[in-house]
Amino acid sequence: MKTHVVTGVALGAVLVFSSAASPASAAPTPDLSGAVYAGIGNQLTRYANGEWSTLAEIGATPQFAASPDGTKAAWVTENGELQVRQGGKTTTLVSGLQGGTPCLTPVWSADSSRVAYPAQGDAIMSAKADASAPPRKLGTSPGVCHLAWSANGRYLAGYNTQGDGLYRLNAKTGKTVPAKGVKYINHVQSLSPDGSKAVVSFPDSPETLGDGTWPASFKPVVLDIETGKRQRPEVKGKQLGAFYLPDGRLVVRTAGTRGQSGTGDPAHNSLVVLDSEGQPVQRIAEPTKARNRALLQVLP
Repeated sequence: MKTHVVTGVALGAVLVFSSAASPASAAPTPDLSGAVYAGIGNQLTRYANGEWSTLAEIGATPQFAASPDGTKAAWVTENGELQVRQGGKTTTLVSGLQGGTPCLTPVWSADSSRVAYPAQGDAIMSAKADASAPPRKLGTSPGVCHLAWSANGRYLAGYNTQGDGLYRLNAKTGKTVPAKGVKYINHVQSLSPDGSKAVVSFPDSPETLGDGTWPASFKPVVLDIETGKRQRPEVKGKQLGAFYLPDGRLVVRTAGTRGQSGTGDPAHNSLVVLDSEGQPVQRIAEPTKARNRALLQVLP
C-alpha cells in the first residue's frame, strides 16, 4: 500500500491518508495517538487526544522510563529502589540497586508488562510490573547503560559505563556480544524489533561523553550491531532523536524553526514516521509545549 505524507497534523488527532488500492488482506497501519515526555524536575507526562496528563513526578532521580503503552512509569530512587507507578499507585519492586547514576535506567518490555534493570555484578534482571512474581535474571552484560529492549523480547542492549562499547544481551541464551564499530557512545534509544539494529548517539569526542543523563535531544544514528554499519535517517531538517516502534516503523523527531507558522513564535517539533523501507509515511506536529522536553515514547 502506498501512503502519502501528511503534513501539519496535530499529535493525538485522527490521521487521514490517501493511498493507492491495496489487497483486502493488507493490514492497515495504525495511526500514532500520542507521546510521553520528560520535563523539568523529571516529571513524566503523557500527551494524547489533545490532553496532557501526569504519569509520575519522580523528582531528582535521573533513572526513569515510560512504558510503551504510555500508562506506566518506572524509576530507581536515590536509595536504590525500583518503583513503578500505574493506575495512581506506586509499587516498589526491588531494593538494593545503584541509585543516583544517570545512565543506569530501567527499560520496559514491548507489552508494558515487565521492567528490566541493571543489578549487581553487571546482571540484567527482569521483574513483573505488578510485582506478582520474583525478579529473574536475563543474563550478564557490561552494557548496562540506557538499556533498550527489542519488541520480540529476545535482546537487550546498552553501553558500558566507560562509554566505549555497546553490548547486546540475548535473553534466551544469556550470551552477550559487543557491537562492531563502536569507539565512543553516550546513548542507546531503542532497538529494532528483531534486535539487529540500534538507534544510538555517538559523541564528537571522548570529552563530550557526558554523564549519562537522558538527553533532551540527540543526533540519531542507526547502527547495525553485527556489521557496525552506520546510517543516518534520511529526513530533512535538524534531527533531535529517533526510535523504533514495535512494528518496525522508525520515528524521527525534527526541530521546528521560529516563525514557521507565520506568528514569530517558536514552532512545534515534528515526528516523521518512516516505513520499513525508510520512506516517510506520516508527519505529525508535536504540541509546542513539548518543544524542549525529552521524548520517551510515541504511542501507537
